[in-house]
Amino acid sequence: MERDSHTDEEIKQVFSLKKIAVIGMSKHSAKAAHFVPKYLSEQGFDITPINPNATEILGKKSYPDVSSLDHPVDVVDVFRPSEDVLSFVEDAIKKKPKVIWLQEGIHNSEAEELARSNGIMVIFNRCMLAEHQRLF
Repeated sequence: MERDSHTDEEIKQVFSLKKIAVIGMSKHSAKAAHFVPKYLSEQGFDITPINPNATEILGKKSYPDVSSLDHPVDVVDVFRPSEDVLSFVEDAIKKKPKVIWLQEGIHNSEAEELARSNGIMVIFNRCMLAEHQRLF
């Protein structure tokens, strides 16, 4: 699977953004959708879980979707199957994030183009934990 063409410097700039909403964040510690945002939280990022099946994850209030957040968000990190991404991006653009990050193995051209056409940077098929550890 291809991945975006952003430079290391561009990716480093994304990590200067601290408010991250995590779509599909999991309560299960063995899942990447749990340990990746946990790692980011431990690195000083302000993580907000987006999971309609949870009220709280890692001691943080969980929201059913990005558009229901009561605060702004810089980055929307997506842990959902590629074929399901479009509806999540359609919802997320309502909050005007600066970046939509599709985790490793996730790529949806239609959703990515929609985000870009709304002025949102798109990163796809990359793991936030792996990229943070590689660059910092």
